[in-house]
Amino acid sequence: MADEQRQGLVHYDDVDGSYLEKRQLRRSAGWTLLWAMAVGAVISGFFTAWNIGLGAGGFGGLAIATVLMAVMYTCMVYSISELSAALPHAGGFFSFTRSAFGPLGGFICGVGDTIEYVLTPVVVVVGIGGYLHGQLPGVSVYVWWLIAYGLFVAINIRGVALSLRVGLVITVLAVVVLLVFFAGVLVTGSFRSELLFNIPADPGHESSEWLPKGWFGVFSALPFAIWFYLAIEQVPLAAEEAHDVAKDVPRALIWGIATVLVLSVFVLVLNPGVGGGAAALAKSEAPLEDGFEAVFGNGLFTRIMTILALSGLIATFTSTIYAYGRVLFSLSRAGYFPRWISVTSRRHTPHVALILGGVIGLVCALVIDLTGGEKEVVGAALVNMAVFGAVISYAMVMVSFIKLRWSRPNLPRPYRSPLGVPGAVVGTVLSLIALAACFATPDYWYAVCGVAIFLALSVLFFMLHSRHHLVAQAPEEENALLDEARKDLAH
Repeated sequence: MADEQRQGLVHYDDVDGSYLEKRQLRRSAGWTLLWAMAVGAVISGFFTAWNIGLGAGGFGGLAIATVLMAVMYTCMVYSISELSAALPHAGGFFSFTRSAFGPLGGFICGVGDTIEYVLTPVVVVVGIGGYLHGQLPGVSVYVWWLIAYGLFVAINIRGVALSLRVGLVITVLAVVVLLVFFAGVLVTGSFRSELLFNIPADPGHESSEWLPKGWFGVFSALPFAIWFYLAIEQVPLAAEEAHDVAKDVPRALIWGIATVLVLSVFVLVLNPGVGGGAAALAKSEAPLEDGFEAVFGNGLFTRIMTILALSGLIATFTSTIYAYGRVLFSLSRAGYFPRWISVTSRRHTPHVALILGGVIGLVCALVIDLTGGEKEVVGAALVNMAVFGAVISYAMVMVSFIKLRWSRPNLPRPYRSPLGVPGAVVGTVLSLIALAACFATPDYWYAVCGVAIFLALSVLFFMLHSRHHLVAQAPEEENALLDEARKDLAH
C-alpha cells in the first residue's frame, strides 16, 4: 500500500498494480450465454416454492401479486440495463448505488445482494438433496448437498466460459421440460378451471371465489410471486466478463425477462388446474412433479420427466453460485469485505469467494436442517429471507437510477431505458410494498428479522472497519471518485 486519502467518513488506500493483477476477470460471454444466465437464475422458481403463494392468497391473490411483481421486475430490468451499460463493473447493483449514494449506500445494497445470492442456492440445494434422497434413500441429503456444492463450485472455478455453457445446456433442458408439461396439459384436456379456486376461504371471504384470503392475501402472496422472477437481476454482475457490455447485458436482460414472463403465466395457470388443484398444490414440495403425475399418470414417462425436471433446480443453483462469487469478489476487491476474498485463480475466476460462499451455504443448510420444524414453514421462511435481501437492493437500485439521471445527466449511457424515471418510480413503490409484505406472515418474522439483524451488524462492521480500508483503484470506487473530483473542480 502506498498512500492513504480521506473522503468524508471513509479512508482510501492507494494500491499498486499488482493488487488488481491478482484480481482480474476474463471476458468470455456473449448475450446468448448471458440470456441463459438470466433465465437459469430464475427457472427453479417455476419448479418449486412459488406454489406456497396459493395458500397465502388463493389463486386470484397470487395471480394479482404476480402481475404486480411482473411490473416491478420489468421496470427494474430496463433501469439496470441502462445502468449496467453506463457503469460496467462486476459489482452490479453495488456499483450503481455506490455511484449514487456513496460508500455506505453501496455497501448496504451490496450486503442485500449478498444475502439474496448466498441464501438462494441454500433454498435450491435443500430441494435438490430432498429430491435425490427420495430417489436413493440410502444416500444422506448431506452427501447430496456436498456433491452439489462441490461440483458446481468447481465448474465455476474452472472458468466462466465453462460455467455459462453448462448453464445454457441445463437451462434449455429445463425450459423444454416446462414446454412438455404445458403441451401435455393442453393436449390431454386435463385442465379444469374450477380447480384453480378450491382453496378454502377465510372467515368473511366465503363469497369471494377469486380472493379467498381477501386483499391481505394478495399482500401475503407477494414474496412468493417474486420467486417467479428472483435473481434475473444478476446479469450486470457479468459486466467485466461480457464481450460487449453496452449491447450484450441489456439484450440478455430484456430477452430474459420476456422469456420468464411468458413461462410464469403458463405455470401459474396450468399447474394448479390439474390433479388436486390449487388446494393440493399449495402444500406440495414438488408442484411440477405432481402436475406431471396428474396429466400423464405415474408411469415411466412421468418418472423420466421428473428426473429431467431436476435441471431447473440445477440451472438456478449454478447461476446463483456465479452471482454470489461476483458479489463477494467485487465488495472484497473494493475493501468493503476482507480483501483476501477477491483474489482470483490462474483462470481468472474468484475461487476464494466461490468456495467461501459455498461453505457459508452448507452451514446455513445444516443449521436449518438441525433446527427442525415443518418443511413447508422452513422453505417459506427461506424464501422470505432471500426476498427480503433482494427487495432492499431493488428499491435502492431504482432510486439510484433516478438519482443518477438527475445528478449525472452527462454520464455516457449507451443504452437508455424506454421507461425512464417514471418506470423507476413505479418499480420503487412496488419494491417497497414487497419489502413490507415480507412481514405479512408472523410465522416467518423470525427469519426476516434475522436478516435485518445481519444487515444491521454489517453496517456496524462497515463503520468500525471497512470505511478505513477502502481501495481507491477498485473500478467501482475509481469511477465514483473521479466523478466526485470533477464536481469539486466545477464548484
